[in-house]
Amino acid sequence: MLEEKLKLVPHLPGSYQMRDKNGIIIYVGKAKDLYKRVNSYFKGTVTGKTRKMVSEVVDFTYIVTGSETEAFITEINLIKEYNPKYNILLKDDKSYPYIEYISKPYPKVKVARYLNIKRRDKKLIFGPYPNAYAARRIVKLINRLYPLKKCEGMPKQVCLYYHIGECLGYCTKNVDPDKLKIMEEEILGFLRGNDKILKNKIMEKIKIYSDTLNYEMAKELTEELHYINVVLDKQKVELHDFVNRDIIGTYLDKGHIGINILFIRNNKLIGSHNEILTIKIDPEEELNYYIMNFYTKHEIPKEIIVSSDVFSDILSDLINTYFVIPEKGIKKKLLDMAKTNAKIYLENEITRVEREELRTVNANENLRELLHLDNLRRIDAFDNSNLFGSYSVSGMVVFKEGLPYKKDYRKYKVSVDKNDDYNTMKEVIYRRYYRALLEKTELPDLIIVDGGINQINACLDTLNSLNLHIKVVGLKKNDKHRTNELIDGDTYQIIELDKDSNIFHYLTRIQDEVHRFTITYHKTLRSKGSISSVLDNIEGIGSVRKKELIKKYGNINNIKNASVEELSQIIPEGVAIELQKYLKAKDEAKKENSNE
Repeated sequence: MLEEKLKLVPHLPGSYQMRDKNGIIIYVGKAKDLYKRVNSYFKGTVTGKTRKMVSEVVDFTYIVTGSETEAFITEINLIKEYNPKYNILLKDDKSYPYIEYISKPYPKVKVARYLNIKRRDKKLIFGPYPNAYAARRIVKLINRLYPLKKCEGMPKQVCLYYHIGECLGYCTKNVDPDKLKIMEEEILGFLRGNDKILKNKIMEKIKIYSDTLNYEMAKELTEELHYINVVLDKQKVELHDFVNRDIIGTYLDKGHIGINILFIRNNKLIGSHNEILTIKIDPEEELNYYIMNFYTKHEIPKEIIVSSDVFSDILSDLINTYFVIPEKGIKKKLLDMAKTNAKIYLENEITRVEREELRTVNANENLRELLHLDNLRRIDAFDNSNLFGSYSVSGMVVFKEGLPYKKDYRKYKVSVDKNDDYNTMKEVIYRRYYRALLEKTELPDLIIVDGGINQINACLDTLNSLNLHIKVVGLKKNDKHRTNELIDGDTYQIIELDKDSNIFHYLTRIQDEVHRFTITYHKTLRSKGSISSVLDNIEGIGSVRKKELIKKYGNINNIKNASVEELSQIIPEGVAIELQKYLKAKDEAKKENSNE
């Protein structure tokens, strides 16, 4: 049947989808010629992960498009929709910090991160800064040198910053517009590359402090000047056109691609990004998809420098910028530097990456085989906690393809008796999967409960009531709180595990993660509950003020250490004084009781 279907594939561009015996899409690709590409999997020589993928394929579908560019767009959309297990596992969720200048309603600078490039539209941002510490230090220095608005909200009267000359008194709404304009021009001038502005400003401040014999402040600013000089001198490159550009260097070896992207902004090399891709099917496809995805999350510069083996018409069509393939000169030197960085990074990391694959993807596959599952893409793991005799809670963590998927982690407050593990598990499992059925969200291939047969039965009883058939196993710990036994939920048999095996370490990692997640949530609730009970004793603190205090301070000790002035930003001054008196009296009573 497959052979006959292969003969009918057209010699046209499009996207193809490989499916397993359950009809699930396990790989999505694109091609200039669908016939040649799809047939190559079944009639050509395939190795490694490609061979493994082909061994699972029982059917394929395809979508014909008008061009290779349209095929690539279709491929991207299908990958995002179905997240096929043999497509690239993108690790690039990192969002680099930018420095954002806000002019209205009041001038302000801050460090900002934007995962979605559309959210950065119409914002005045500068970067990215791969060194987050440098970004924060620069923002702190700008705030110190210029009288920007530093406080949150709008105080009823001028604060300390105004009195020490570090704020123009924006709350008075009587600020000189000429001062604002000069300050804005200087700050934006520096952020756009004119280093002399900030250096001169620092020198000016140092002289003022020295003349007034404030040598301590002068010394601090001298250290800041030295830091700025070192950072900016290291960043200088030989290009003098002040064009914002990225340089993409790659290196291919042992089934992996090393990538190094250099960020050049305003004639300065402000940092770089490194990545390693594991080649699963086709290097060109995976590299194209990675670069395209990278620039949906990061600023697109005016120019991208690449080598001829990286550049494709598809990237040019989809990324709205100017691509350069240099053959000589300074740009060629910078490209060679990026390639060298990619090679060094890959060679240094390849052993770690291969070891990580053994710990994750391979361990997940070994577990699938051990449990005789057709698929094991997603695992939901549960743990219950009733520490300290109160606040019963449960936590759920999710692992996909061997890696934690924190976006789907969930916390549960439990309503049943804190010592009833059976009904606690039933409640949590019911809430989790009843909602999943209602919202038609993804279900797991395996559920791991932290405990023995009692917890397994609670889980299975609830799943049966929802007419769900999901494999369940239990993980028991020994008296040293270490993973000890894996119990099969179908047979209640203990599955022997080699303590040195990848499966054992994988299951231990899952169990430790769900325990950590649940205990952290429990401690947070307990801390908030303690604060809440104390605040209930103070007249003038209602539910709204109580929530604001808990949100800002988090625990009783932080409230104790806060001044009346700080507390007065949330509650009236008189109430703040009474709260401090109450906490002081409570501490003194504790001391007296302990002395007795």
